[in-house]
Amino acid sequence: MRRTAISFITMAGIALTLSACGLADSRSPLPLPDFMRSKPSDPPPLEQPPDVRRMVRERLDQVFVAQSNPQNVRVSEPRHELRGLGWSACVKAELTSATGKPLGEETYRISINGGVIIDRQRILSEDTCTSETYQPI
Repeated sequence: MRRTAISFITMAGIALTLSACGLADSRSPLPLPDFMRSKPSDPPPLEQPPDVRRMVRERLDQVFVAQSNPQNVRVSEPRHELRGLGWSACVKAELTSATGKPLGEETYRISINGGVIIDRQRILSEDTCTSETYQPI
C-alpha cells in the first residue's frame, strides 16, 4: 500500500512538472511576466517578385499544351498570394485545338513558389484576372 501511494505521488509530481511547460505560451490566459512567455516567431521573409515574363517565355510548356500552339502570349504582374509565401500571375494566349481549330483567347492563373511554376488553372468568371493589365512576353 505504501509503495502504491509513493508511486502515485511520484507520477503526479512528474505530470505536474511537465504540464507547467505548456503554461509559458505567448497566448496563455495566465498572467505570466513577459520574460516567462515564449516569443511568437517572426514570419519568414517574402521572396522577391518573380520575373513572370521570363519564366513563361522559358517554360511555355508548363502553362500550355504544346499542341495548342499558343500565340500572342501576355502576362500580368505577379501578386503575392494571400495565403502562403508564393506568387500568382495571369497568362493569356490565343490557342488552337489539337485538330487545328482556333479556340480563341484563354486565360490561366499560374502559381509560383521558389521561382518555379508549380500550378496553373483556367480562370473562373469571378477571377481577378479579368481586370489585370497584360504585357507581351
